[in-house]
Amino acid sequence: MSGRFIVIEGADATGKSTQVARLARRLRAGGTEVVETFEPGSTDAGREIRELLLGGRALTPETEAFLMAADRAEHVQEVVRPAVARGAVVVSDRYLPSSLVYQGVVRGLGVGRIGDMNQLATGGVEPDVVIVLDAPDEIAETRRAPTADRFEREGEQFHREVRAAYRQLSDKEGWVVVDAAGSPDDVADRVWRAVEPHLS
Repeated sequence: MSGRFIVIEGADATGKSTQVARLARRLRAGGTEVVETFEPGSTDAGREIRELLLGGRALTPETEAFLMAADRAEHVQEVVRPAVARGAVVVSDRYLPSSLVYQGVVRGLGVGRIGDMNQLATGGVEPDVVIVLDAPDEIAETRRAPTADRFEREGEQFHREVRAAYRQLSDKEGWVVVDAAGSPDDVADRVWRAVEPHLS
């Protein structure tokens, strides 16, 4: 199998990290080399950027957007591009769609502006498929960790807007929306059915 780049997206507390791990395990069981990764913070520089992004200090939407793009540039150059080039499957918890949703739509900077900003950061590297995990707000709320980061601590209105933005942009961008309600096994099966056609 040639290299592939799969991105798992969605609002906070929809089970992204769980499904990244399950998808990676399923692919490895078939003999595929898999690189599990995430944004922000998967590189040495990214860990420092992540602290700035998710810590307690207030940031302007523009600062958020530039920090995310900087983290993404490191992520693509150090993790994504080399792994895909050698034929591995990269499964990432978040990528550019997060910036389009959070900063482009919800923070109001504009999807087009965020896309332009990230052209240099990504070097044109695009996922083979983007899976958006979609869970009702009341379910996501029960899953939210007590040690929440700065984004997770935003109010209910913010999270409703994030979910709505993912659904809105999925239609325009060709992202695959997967129902994230139910057991992790049920969701994993739905994710697999969405991903499998992009692996051949």
